[in-house]
Amino acid sequence: MMKKGTQLYEGKAKKVYLTDDPDVLIVDYKDDATAFNGEKKGTIVGKGAINNRMSNYLFKQLEKEGIPTHLIEELSDRETAVKKVSIVPLEVIVRNVAAGSFSKRLGVPEGTEFTEPTIEFSYKNDELGDPLINDYFARALNLASWAEIETIKKYALKINEVLKEFFLAAELRLIDFKIEFGRYHGTIILADEISPDTCRLWDVHTNEKMDKDRFRRDLGNVEEAYQEVMKRIGLL
Repeated sequence: MMKKGTQLYEGKAKKVYLTDDPDVLIVDYKDDATAFNGEKKGTIVGKGAINNRMSNYLFKQLEKEGIPTHLIEELSDRETAVKKVSIVPLEVIVRNVAAGSFSKRLGVPEGTEFTEPTIEFSYKNDELGDPLINDYFARALNLASWAEIETIKKYALKINEVLKEFFLAAELRLIDFKIEFGRYHGTIILADEISPDTCRLWDVHTNEKMDKDRFRRDLGNVEEAYQEVMKRIGLL
């Protein structure tokens, strides 16, 4: 069994620990929930275990489709061993349908379908509130090379294709999602998580929100929605 060492980092949703292998970290998922860049705080009971298990399951599906990820192995309900990456400080948001900040910023009604998916970059910086940037800003800030940006875009669109089909089979529409990438021995791989915290998922028939928007917008039944998603994808 891998030995968990010193805590390296604690974020809004996870704690990260060193191990006896310098190339491996252990991620421990928390039940803490935040929204609006940490302004709203709360707890979603059982969220840590759901996000851990769902992320690992989805990462395995994506690896089958040729997307390299940081996943090594699930150690327990809340803990996973991952490759130690250097995170590219870009939040990558893929959108299939207008919702959330896109609708607010651009005056597009929520639920408006796009003819093709869009990709947004945010500069991963809590102090600045994760501002929206483009490829050229990313280069100017030296966050990634042109080749890395192209790889990230290519992977993001492929991930979207795979996840859209996967969730549709569970009668869920993938509205949008946020992903992060890291450098591992010089190559770009998928890191962080894919869960109801990072995806907008709407019921195919009713458009009911089955994700963290229930927490953000005080819609209630947050835990139930997360559990329902797990049931539909066959993990509960």
